[in-house]
Amino acid sequence: MLAGCGGSSSKSSQGTTSGSSCAKADLTLVHSGQLTVGTDNPAYPPWFGGNEKSPWKVSDPRSGEGFESAVTYAVAKQLGFAKNDVKWIVVPFNTSFAPGPKKFDFDINEISYTPARAKVVGFSDSYYDVNQPVVAKKGTKIAQATSTADLQGFKLGAQLGTTSYQYIKDKIKPSKQPAVFDTNDAAVASLKNGQIDGLVVDLPTAFYVTAAQVPNSKIVGQFPTGNAGERFGMVFQKGNTLVGCVNAALGTLKSDGTLQKIQDKLLAKVGGAPILH
Repeated sequence: MLAGCGGSSSKSSQGTTSGSSCAKADLTLVHSGQLTVGTDNPAYPPWFGGNEKSPWKVSDPRSGEGFESAVTYAVAKQLGFAKNDVKWIVVPFNTSFAPGPKKFDFDINEISYTPARAKVVGFSDSYYDVNQPVVAKKGTKIAQATSTADLQGFKLGAQLGTTSYQYIKDKIKPSKQPAVFDTNDAAVASLKNGQIDGLVVDLPTAFYVTAAQVPNSKIVGQFPTGNAGERFGMVFQKGNTLVGCVNAALGTLKSDGTLQKIQDKLLAKVGGAPILH
């Protein structure tokens, strides 16, 4: 696992905005005095936590529990917002990085930076560096795989629009057409029902899938990413100068150790999966 997001210096293609004020009153916001944050629903651990509360399913981003929720409130504090100044709205995953105007100031939803996405939206610097693993049911043939080549004869699946799906197509190159799903819920259900042999997701989500969603499942292994590893960033409307202020806030949270502490506390189980070369 490429651990240590707190110490990462990974940058998006859109760095800090020189000459712009990051005073709260000068921020470019959807609603003045309020930080509007988007994410998908259901809100799954370990990214979000707390008890389910309408309109949120599974967990509640407003609780401040879970990694992405905690990071959001830490960034908000750096920008001068109190917790009750942060408003969460439901934004479907694929909508978050689609072209066009946004109803949120930023969206945080395990969205990986890619050059293609960065052409139509703004990205913050990395708040988490991540690997992709494959999850399968114990006792199946795919569960014995020890290399990427071992996966090529199996039916794999992932959520539409994710880098997990792109990784299957570009890196694993299976002989069977991979299955694509509109939501991660549907992808998980397909693995649970035996419609696919393996599910590719980000590593923290894989731990949740094996612990709570698919009985008798395991992480077969994770794929190496090298120095140019995958990274999650907040997403902004293209050209919004807020991205520079969020980058500055993330820089402070990294340098003072806050981001690493959040990661250590809330993503402690991430790791321990074998590497599939």
